[in-house]
Amino acid sequence: MSIVGKGRILTGDRPTGRLHLGHYVGTLVNRVKLQNEYDTFILIADVQALSTHWKNPEHMPDIIRQVVLDYLSVGIDPSRSKICVQSMIPEIAELTVVYGLFTRMNKLRHNPTLKTEAKSYGYMSGDDLIAGFDKLTYGFFGYPISQAADITFVRANLVPVGEDQVPHIELCRDIVGRFNQLYGKGEEIIPIPQALVGDIPRLRGLDGQSKMGKSLGNAVYLSDDDEAIDTAVMKAVTDPQKIRKNDPGHPEVCNVFAYHQVFSAPDEVEQIACDCRNGTLGCVADKRRLAHVLKELINPFREKRAFWEKRPEDVDDILKSGTAAAKAEGEETMTRVREAMNIRYW
Repeated sequence: MSIVGKGRILTGDRPTGRLHLGHYVGTLVNRVKLQNEYDTFILIADVQALSTHWKNPEHMPDIIRQVVLDYLSVGIDPSRSKICVQSMIPEIAELTVVYGLFTRMNKLRHNPTLKTEAKSYGYMSGDDLIAGFDKLTYGFFGYPISQAADITFVRANLVPVGEDQVPHIELCRDIVGRFNQLYGKGEEIIPIPQALVGDIPRLRGLDGQSKMGKSLGNAVYLSDDDEAIDTAVMKAVTDPQKIRKNDPGHPEVCNVFAYHQVFSAPDEVEQIACDCRNGTLGCVADKRRLAHVLKELINPFREKRAFWEKRPEDVDDILKSGTAAAKAEGEETMTRVREAMNIRYW
């Protein structure tokens, strides 16, 4: 990926639990790198998490803390990246309302990413969100509008995303473009953001499923101890045609080998593929090698996490400082929005 000039990035997560290797590969590695190159805001989108977890808001404070500890453990630097909490920035909610004034329902109805999420939560079984209106909440259906406000309240012009999130960014671009067209009088009041799509493939769960998560029991978490890593990896699916230890294997269809391709050294990956095909490497031994590699990756994260766990007040200060900085940008954005709309009454 190549971007000319320094820009401002907005990225973040819905806090639904501890972060795992899928988050690390998909976003965290890139964030650690990008924070040295761009003005970076990382949003913990707790309101968006509550759009599907609204029955249990009491868990949110602890989950937010766990996410922040995961950020700090992998190298997110609070002096470079401003970590902020969505619900503590009322300007995001205000901007969400403004965008909702002129965004047509049909735009939301046909958003493919929203449809995928709706199916995963049992809100729809066919291809039309409207058919599931008796189950859909306003907060869930309006998620893309809220996300557009998340991205643009700090006037970010770059949003690092996976390929599956590009439709959300396109909708955000449409919404912001429409706002500027309606109220900008030829000026760009709010920058139209660009998607910064990474080139790392999505990491499947250890069971071979496309999604990694706690409810599926198929994830390795960044805070896992050695025993938890061993347990998770030993449950991983491998080549279904390799029944006995000495059977020739097919690494190209083995999920454990896919993990080696991401986390093991290139020369080791090549040797593993050769030994697997020759039948000299059994699946159990292969899993043990992977577990060793993952422990070497995660152990330093766990040590750094332990450092911050002993300093809860410092972690709170990091959140307060990042949120204050983000809120100041949100206030500036809303001043521009009100002036453009002629609704700044005094």
